[in-house]
Amino acid sequence: MHFEDHLTAPRGLGALREWPHAGAAGGAACGDLIRVAVRVEGDRVVEAGFDAEGCGAARAAGSAVVELVEGRPLVAAARIDADDVANALGGLIPAKRHAPELAADALHRALGAAATSARLSPDPRRTLVAMSGGVDSAAAAQLALDAGDEVLAVTLELWSDPATDGTLSCCSPQAVRGARALAHRMGIPHLTLDLRERFRAEVVDRFVAGYAAGVTPNPCVRCNGYVRFDAMLELADALGAARLATGHYARIARDRHGPLIRAAHDPRKDQSYMLAKLDPALLDRLSFPLGGLNKDAVRALARDAGLPVADKRESQDLCFVAGLGGRAFLQRHGGPRLRKAGEIVDAGGAVVGRHDGQHRFTVGQRRGLGVTSAEPLYVLAKDAETNRVTVGPRAALRTTTVRLRDARLHRPARSITHVRLRYHARALLCEARPIDHDEIQLELAEPAEAVAPGQLACLMHDDCVVGEGTIA
Repeated sequence: MHFEDHLTAPRGLGALREWPHAGAAGGAACGDLIRVAVRVEGDRVVEAGFDAEGCGAARAAGSAVVELVEGRPLVAAARIDADDVANALGGLIPAKRHAPELAADALHRALGAAATSARLSPDPRRTLVAMSGGVDSAAAAQLALDAGDEVLAVTLELWSDPATDGTLSCCSPQAVRGARALAHRMGIPHLTLDLRERFRAEVVDRFVAGYAAGVTPNPCVRCNGYVRFDAMLELADALGAARLATGHYARIARDRHGPLIRAAHDPRKDQSYMLAKLDPALLDRLSFPLGGLNKDAVRALARDAGLPVADKRESQDLCFVAGLGGRAFLQRHGGPRLRKAGEIVDAGGAVVGRHDGQHRFTVGQRRGLGVTSAEPLYVLAKDAETNRVTVGPRAALRTTTVRLRDARLHRPARSITHVRLRYHARALLCEARPIDHDEIQLELAEPAEAVAPGQLACLMHDDCVVGEGTIA
């Protein structure tokens, strides 16, 4: 069937209209909308259907997708891209490429929705790789290919906001399309998991609530601990993959009790802090192939493999504020509770200035206070109830005692030798003393500055993560 055939006698039009495993692409911005649904049994797409609104090309592209996937193995369907859809329509001029691209997006959202219900036979040489479209995840995938594994790729769609720059994010619709194109270029089947509702509830809403409560939260740590890895490991189980590999710079160590996260070989890229909330029970299913490499070696590996992302720059923003910035994001999503003016006071309570929202400050901040003083002033504390920000000299930031709440230990407290109080902060020698069932007090061997409530404290035995807690 070619374009006219698909247009006049579409395959699967209206089929599976109420089926839950569906995906849509397009809509108000372009006028064309394609919805694709798939029914997967075992390892195969046994039925597909579509609905389309807008131009005839959208209708034809939806029909072509149904013909391409129906009866095929799920893994084969995960290799289909916009070129395949266009070729099924007899080849389209560039001006008509929009419909095949929408159809491919809708198909892959549907496949992702159905994939966790699939049942592929387990294979010890099958690896699921988390791909973001950047060099690190691509290098992790390449290493798995080089090892002779059967490699499948997954990208998580976590956030979509027209006010942010999706090209700078690792989990936007643009990032998903880029990761899928990269995986297909590498010959790897690709699936998308749409976790936007879960991500908003578990990460974004708590991020906003944290700032409203006067603390500085760690959204990336929470995402890894409660959203990303659980979902990807569930998918790995459905796909019969023996392991999940990611591009994180970390290692896995084992003691007589079992596995633990260990810091990466390169301290400049180490991401063990960001993985501190992972349950050690999951670690036997995980692989961090970049943990023993530095960034230059990873880029060289990607270059040698001919990967187009070898020199792609890294995103520095939180994924859901990319291109917008944290303050503007909070103004957009925080509502009235974050837009209350208040007082800036010194340690004695004297008013020295005013602010237009305590969420705009974090402990240790020096610039942008809007207060003139003979000596540099730093944010010492925030109080959401009184809406006051306390400032003072740098010396007042120093402390040797840190109290943690919601602490979770993987080894006894006496095993803790070091703590990292911020991402990329130097690990400090400490002693830990349990206070309550989930509260710990740390005594530091040297003073720390700018210890911010709400931040995660990564508890370590030498370079292994043995627990974590939230700075109280």
